[in-house]
Amino acid sequence: MKKTNASILIIDDQEDILFASKVYLKKYFENIYTLNNPKNIVELLAKNAIDVVLLDMNYRIGFEDGKEGLYLLKEIKTLSPKTVVILMTAFGKVETAVEGLKSGAFDYILKPWENKKLLESVKQAVDKSRKDQKKFKDHQPADDFFVGNSDIIKKAYSLADKVAKTDANVLILGENGTGKFVLAHHIYGQSERKNNPFIAVDLGSLNSNIFESELFGYAKGAFTDAKIDTPGRFEMAQNGTIFLDEIGNVPLHLQSKLLQVIQTKTVTRLGETKPRPLNVRIITATNLNLKLEVEDKTFREDLYYRINTMEIVLPPLRERNEDKIPLAEYLLEKMITKYDRDKITFDKKVFEQIEKHAWKGNIREMENKIERAVILCENNRITVSDLDLSEITTYDENPDDIQLSSVEKATVEKALLKNNNNISKTAEELGLSRGSLYRRLEKYNINP
Repeated sequence: MKKTNASILIIDDQEDILFASKVYLKKYFENIYTLNNPKNIVELLAKNAIDVVLLDMNYRIGFEDGKEGLYLLKEIKTLSPKTVVILMTAFGKVETAVEGLKSGAFDYILKPWENKKLLESVKQAVDKSRKDQKKFKDHQPADDFFVGNSDIIKKAYSLADKVAKTDANVLILGENGTGKFVLAHHIYGQSERKNNPFIAVDLGSLNSNIFESELFGYAKGAFTDAKIDTPGRFEMAQNGTIFLDEIGNVPLHLQSKLLQVIQTKTVTRLGETKPRPLNVRIITATNLNLKLEVEDKTFREDLYYRINTMEIVLPPLRERNEDKIPLAEYLLEKMITKYDRDKITFDKKVFEQIEKHAWKGNIREMENKIERAVILCENNRITVSDLDLSEITTYDENPDDIQLSSVEKATVEKALLKNNNNISKTAEELGLSRGSLYRRLEKYNINP
């Protein structure tokens, strides 16, 4: 029997499951990788093109709610969007698996599984991976992203192109949804380090008690669950670029540890005393005004100057009026490709609404609205009602008349009410990290 040329990664902390699944799947697929420690996912995905990941949802005794699996699912889809993920869960944990499907997983299987069911699921996942890769090659050039024609955005990208050829640290400032990740990846792609790893870390989502182990790594035995030596994100980015998003949300007591790594260009794993040399380009981003944070003494001044060799400000969409329609058309084509739809067009009345709309969530909000419209529209034509812009405040002739803080507070309160005060779901709906949401709750004195 001829094997399928595909690469499968199995992640589980139980060695017997890794062994059994590898032996079985090796009969049908060329390359089978196994990991008993999910901390090594980033390193493995950076070095190998993986078609399908079989991902267990729980890794620590006493923590069996599946949240680790959901977090890792998000990490995998961010690092390797074309990799298809199948979740593995025990009987009775189906609700969490279904939540995983909503977050981008392809399928889930119950443990212990039937071999035929496992094989069928993996085969279907490989087929999907192949189709996704073909779509990507047919429709998505490697550097395909929207910049725009407004002077303010062209200035930002011109500055990015100049600094990309250097190893200078870059700080990207901008509201949520303005494209900070895209710009960071563009700088990486134009740099001399483009053939080495690009590691992105959302610092706002890192709990302070795992901050050091996640970024700096740890030695075996450093803490209860430290079963093997594990590199942190900085080491994984060796000779490449690390992108630290939401750096403004790092607690003050941890900023000194980050500063030490940047200053000395070394990293010391938890449980070790010997520093390891680092050769990493650092790009950071935040939606906060770090100068004000420094004045308020919530952000270290020395760290601010270390990360801010070059500062690039990304403008909000409301300041890029001439880019709104071209961006909407670009995003429409992107969604047509994603959902394999026939040609879809905007109704003429839609353009007027797009130009008037506030777009407080910026590009991310527009992408979300257009994706929804592509799914719902009839007769291959998107109408005003399909875009569902009526509930969000729009700008009149003078945007300065809008009290943005009042709009933001009302939006946060509405999202909390809708999600029954669930912080994680509210943050996800608003396109914020949990840390960013907590800061807004404090800012507006909202007590969920």
